[in-house]
Amino acid sequence: MRRVVSTLILSTGAAFAQEAIDPTDYVPFDEAQAEIGRLLFYDPILSGNRNISCGTCHHHDLAGGDGLPLGIGEGGEGLGADRVASLDTPIEKRVPRNAPALFNLGHTSIELLFHDGRLSVSDLYQNGFNSPAEEWLPLGLDNIVAAQALFPIVSEVEMAGSPEENEIAGRAYERIDYPWPIIAFNVRTIPEYGEMFVAAFEEVDTADDVTIVEVANAIAAFITSEWRSHDSAYDRFLAGDTTALTAQQQSGMELFFGEAGCSDCHKGPLLSDQEFHALALPHFGPGRTRRFDPYSRDLGRMAETDVLEDAYRFRTPQLRNVALTGPYGHNGAYDTIEGIVRHHLSPVESFEAWQPADVALPEVEWLAEIDFVSFQDRRERARLSRAIDIEERSLTDAQVADVVAFLQGLTGDTALTGRLGRPETVPSGLPVEVRND
Repeated sequence: MRRVVSTLILSTGAAFAQEAIDPTDYVPFDEAQAEIGRLLFYDPILSGNRNISCGTCHHHDLAGGDGLPLGIGEGGEGLGADRVASLDTPIEKRVPRNAPALFNLGHTSIELLFHDGRLSVSDLYQNGFNSPAEEWLPLGLDNIVAAQALFPIVSEVEMAGSPEENEIAGRAYERIDYPWPIIAFNVRTIPEYGEMFVAAFEEVDTADDVTIVEVANAIAAFITSEWRSHDSAYDRFLAGDTTALTAQQQSGMELFFGEAGCSDCHKGPLLSDQEFHALALPHFGPGRTRRFDPYSRDLGRMAETDVLEDAYRFRTPQLRNVALTGPYGHNGAYDTIEGIVRHHLSPVESFEAWQPADVALPEVEWLAEIDFVSFQDRRERARLSRAIDIEERSLTDAQVADVVAFLQGLTGDTALTGRLGRPETVPSGLPVEVRND
């Protein structure tokens, strides 16, 4: 392992260490397993009603996301901005949080996932992870991305559907791990998948040996190898090409690591401290409400730790390809990079100025009355506006433009194509969703 560190000398005379991504700092993967994962990622066979895939909310054409503030999972039709709620199976709520991009999730420094960090590397339950499945998470998962892959497929609002609609969703209501053997059976009984698993996994002698562990490990092999991104202008600059960034981008870089204070949280090779911070982002949508909360809201990290000081804190996102991965914030409150940058500079003022019209939620008529209930609650707004971990900063419009230009310089050359790309067909024969341009 080699650590490439550059020293940025700021105009103030201070020095800041910039860490490049080391291409060897990723979890290993097997090529044959990654190919299985590629197919499974876009195969609706993993969903309860066989109508939605991982790729619906994490599509290549949308930079590994869905391009929406809060998505529509099960019960939706279409991709990205074209996705609408089905009238045949009306959804009860939106996906509570913004779909995060998948870039560099295979980096070895990542030890927790989700906006609230509810999945982390840990031996608390003797299975390698502290997760919503607790002691029921199966043994043998290769890494944290494999563990993460198990949860959207048993989520009612994401991929499972309602209990009255299918067996997977019904069993998930009994216990979180009960649907996983059913999903593994649905996969391994497709002959092409069965043959591929036998060829790719040493522990699999026949298709009958395939469990949800192999399914998750295959998906993880794909995700951790597909979206490795360190081919941006910024990466070339760190490698010694001083012309890779424009003069404006270099000015923005100096502000980012200096006066603007961005690197207080966005630091290290992934430009994230992987910690949790409260930014006073306006709340809307269902949030990840705890069972005993009296109304919809989102307490972020506190919901996992039960520590009052963690209220409204969310994980610092990584910034590679950030220009492609809007909307921004844990709930997609800001549609543009400039909007989220200005919020960071003046969180209270931005919080007070933000209005529901500022977010383009997919229209769902029967949810309109409750989408902004928490946002309109005076006491909840007061609590949110008091929970701020970042320091207010003052930049000119020109300086903000420079920071935005630098962030655009974090876009990788292969960000939209990936390594293997989206398959045209999948072994189940179910349709692979494509974007209508």
